[in-house]
Amino acid sequence: MLREQKIIPAISNHQELRAFLQSHLTCGILMNFQLAQLAELVAEMKSKNKKVLIHSELIKGLSSDEYGAIYLIQSLKVDGIISSKPKVIEICKKRKVIGILRFFLKDSISLEQSIEVAQKANPDYLEVLPACCLDIIPEIRSRINTEIMMGGLIRSKEQIKACLASGAVAVTTSNPKFWF
Repeated sequence: MLREQKIIPAISNHQELRAFLQSHLTCGILMNFQLAQLAELVAEMKSKNKKVLIHSELIKGLSSDEYGAIYLIQSLKVDGIISSKPKVIEICKKRKVIGILRFFLKDSISLEQSIEVAQKANPDYLEVLPACCLDIIPEIRSRINTEIMMGGLIRSKEQIKACLASGAVAVTTSNPKFWF
């Protein structure tokens, strides 16, 4: 699903959602909304044949653990969840929805720890942040057999092209000027 769309919008307000719903894009990430808003937003996206990913750690009022994931999958019927928590990815795999393990590269220790977690969790995708860590992607790809997305601190279209050229299948961005 994510391989066909190179830019994945990270949507955090109603104006951005309206623009996304009117676009040709099929997959979007909801984040920074309140839990009470999610059912309506997911239903609206589904009514327009959009695929819904939820960043579970960035939804106000949602527990970002496996119980929150079960709620998103069973009650809201989301297509996938982004999380830094391996237990959430495990629930996604059991329930046959897309599990995207997100990790932040701060230093060599965080890289090693993240690779170990990813090897055990075996997510459908990795989201590597920040996107300026391009030179690390070949090492990650050599150690983990999982598709890679990149995001975080996207500042230009050239940076998006560089991410894709480095082997990322898609780039996530909250900046609407890069969506279309």
